[in-house]
Amino acid sequence: MGELRILWGQRLRRDRWQLAIWVLGIGAMALFSATAIHQTYGNEADRAQILQVAIATPAILMLRGLARGASLGAFTFFQIYSFLALLAGLMSTFLAVRHSRADEESGSAELVASTPAGRLIPAAATILHGTTANVLVALSVFAGFSAAGLDAAGALVAGAATGAVGLAFLGVGLLVAQLMGTSRGANGFSSALVVLAYILRGIGDATGTPSADGTVMTAGAASWFSPIGWGQQTFAFTGERWWPLLLPLALAAVCGAAAWLILNRRDSGASVWGALPGRAAARPGLSSPTALALRLQTGSIIGWCIGGLALGLLAGSLSSAIAAADNVGGNITAALRAMLQSQGVSLTQLMISAMFSIAGILAAACGLQAVIRLRQEEAAGTAELLLAAPISRMHWLVSYLLLGTASVLLVMFLTAFGTWASLAGSADTSVSAQAVWETAVAQLPAALIYLAIPALVFVLWPSATIAAGWALLGAGVVTGIFGGMIGLDQSIRDLSPFTHTPVPSGSTTDWSGAWWMLAIAVVAGAAAVIGMRRRETGTA
Repeated sequence: MGELRILWGQRLRRDRWQLAIWVLGIGAMALFSATAIHQTYGNEADRAQILQVAIATPAILMLRGLARGASLGAFTFFQIYSFLALLAGLMSTFLAVRHSRADEESGSAELVASTPAGRLIPAAATILHGTTANVLVALSVFAGFSAAGLDAAGALVAGAATGAVGLAFLGVGLLVAQLMGTSRGANGFSSALVVLAYILRGIGDATGTPSADGTVMTAGAASWFSPIGWGQQTFAFTGERWWPLLLPLALAAVCGAAAWLILNRRDSGASVWGALPGRAAARPGLSSPTALALRLQTGSIIGWCIGGLALGLLAGSLSSAIAAADNVGGNITAALRAMLQSQGVSLTQLMISAMFSIAGILAAACGLQAVIRLRQEEAAGTAELLLAAPISRMHWLVSYLLLGTASVLLVMFLTAFGTWASLAGSADTSVSAQAVWETAVAQLPAALIYLAIPALVFVLWPSATIAAGWALLGAGVVTGIFGGMIGLDQSIRDLSPFTHTPVPSGSTTDWSGAWWMLAIAVVAGAAAVIGMRRRETGTA
């Protein structure tokens, strides 16, 4: 027990700043969203009308949650819970991989295993550490909702639901870390599973059954395949059911037990899905830094591209459900259709725009990873070996920038292709092929910002590249896509590139924001390349 306590304390100390940011950030999201909703939609009749519009517009349900009534607590849970659970899931998977597969890669796990702690006590310390983190998240959400004046019982259930989802993905992250041979692969795969859970929850919410008054939605079958959907079934603030939390806890236990068994039977540094043996000599095609960068990034690029293609196929395949919603009668849906038609937009196009905003985030993350790989190569010392050849530092940086740009374009191309193909297959003519491709193009400038700005950080402040890159992307998503939900001032929301992404609506589309963002990306990328000429490389 002494070793367990020491290793648990070491993990808490190592993650103290990251953990504080995650826990306080999630709690602040709960507090600010509840406060903003109370100030903006203080009247129950107004909230009921918003819910009727949301249920008539599946795109809103995809990004928000499951409508369960117009009370202030239920409306707040509908607006923010799924995003809080998404953050808790990402926090947990990153934590699990950082203290398992990443420690094995760095060699620190083998050093600890040579002590009396062995190999299993560090894993137990990681489980205890992750459980502590999610308990703190649950308390933070409870405190945020309670401080905003919401019912304490409902706030407690909402906090418990968020923490339980985090625990489920803690187990998932631990299991994936046993399967994958690298921490980068484990992080990518486990994060994709978290996003998949969010999407499945969204599909279930969008294809559910509405009540007669249009303020309550019964989730569709897809939600029951998602841990985030399980958390929604607690009906916080409208019934407070505790039994659905048994599902994410059971998933955490099963995945954790499987990870424990695999760890107890495999060699240190090995994995279930082992890497294939490499060639004795490199192919001639690897003679350029761009080709080498592509070889190193192929796995992650394929993963992001699959995510974009899947989103596109989902967006198009849901067209029949959207068309059914478009034919629903009633004053609210009639007014909504009239408003959209006046802007030259259909409900299906609105859904596609919402899905493409998620694809834009995937594309931005794919581009960002090209810059992160630059920093990882430099920190590991392999960049110096490469630059010992007749390759300039500028050429090396440009090769990764070109690869990042190509990967951003590829992710959005596959998203658009999947959407177009599924729409064509369903014979849905409510959205033209031109509108689909324009919606994809509209996401490119914002995604390229997250390639160029981190590249400039890499040149000016190398050690901050990874943290600053993910922080910028996270801040952009929160302020640009969810800023209105949590009541952020428009001046703050305007700092996010995602706020300025055009929404194609025929000849009236305003593309000025896209041109400005593209110019910023070009200038930042050029400054990074010029600055790289004078910067020394090193591992610090």
